[in-house]
Amino acid sequence: MAQKLTLKKIAQELKVSISTVSKALRDSHEISVETRTKIQEYAKRYNFKPNNIALSLKNQKTKKIGVIIPEIVHHFFATVISGVERVANEKGYQVIICLSGESFDKEVVNMDMLANGSIDGFVMSLSKETMERQDFHHLREVTNQGMPIVMFDRVADDIACDKIIIDDVEAANKATDFLLRKNRRKLGLISTPDYVNVGRLRTQGFKEALMKRGYEIDEKAILKVEDIENCGDMIKEFLMAGNYDGLLAVNELFAVTASKALQGMGKKVPDDVAIVAFTDGMLSKYASPTLTTIGQQGEEMGGLAAAKLIQKLESDHQEDETYETVIVKTSLIERESTP
Repeated sequence: MAQKLTLKKIAQELKVSISTVSKALRDSHEISVETRTKIQEYAKRYNFKPNNIALSLKNQKTKKIGVIIPEIVHHFFATVISGVERVANEKGYQVIICLSGESFDKEVVNMDMLANGSIDGFVMSLSKETMERQDFHHLREVTNQGMPIVMFDRVADDIACDKIIIDDVEAANKATDFLLRKNRRKLGLISTPDYVNVGRLRTQGFKEALMKRGYEIDEKAILKVEDIENCGDMIKEFLMAGNYDGLLAVNELFAVTASKALQGMGKKVPDDVAIVAFTDGMLSKYASPTLTTIGQQGEEMGGLAAAKLIQKLESDHQEDETYETVIVKTSLIERESTP
């Protein structure tokens, strides 16, 4: 066959469920001899050898959900986990959490470990390194073998699965327009690299808001931070070079770092520089001054992701290839960092 054979393709060809194929290949006596023989002969004809993920599929569900996130110190991801756990527990599921640490290799290892019989499906946000590589083979392998994934926040557009996101372009557009309406005329953006989808989309929204009001785009007014843990010096140099009176940051860590750097430079927030950040977390609420933020509704996103995954797991039609992208509405929360 021209394409790689998977459990899903065998199931579609023979008009049976994916779990039936999996059981037949494990010679399960739950499947009739006739059906087992038909499936085994088909697999043998095409030299199909199921991997560990495929062999782990079974009728007796684990009632466990795997959650893979890039980090846990980020308030947004912590709130998503709260939402996932709340809904999962309500529906009788347990949650196993793994951290990729922004590493592609660790993300792959975590998926392989969990998919091998430990869980029924995944809720996940992609690591920065995975997005940089654009290597999604581990995701395709899992979905091809019939294990559902629901992605949130950092998602891969070309992976067929349900997704829970915010409208990053619209939210950044709204935040930028808010600063402009506060009579801020020289705006800077502190973002992540474009290969991280949220950074790219929020940069797009920032630019669109400026263009809509007739401002020219100055690429020097956009800082793309690679090393988040050591961003202090880079952000300080950016602020010293730009003389901005308004800032949009794609997360609250960048915003707090910028606020501290500005105060060290003798500038007052918000009198001299107004700041808006994404993520309405503890840093924003207890910073001095407190930060105006775009609330991403992390707990709601987590709850929706868990509900969507469990709906897939408990459906009698898991082979139906229909997927949904749910867009969660954001809110702008005004605090002391804007006048």
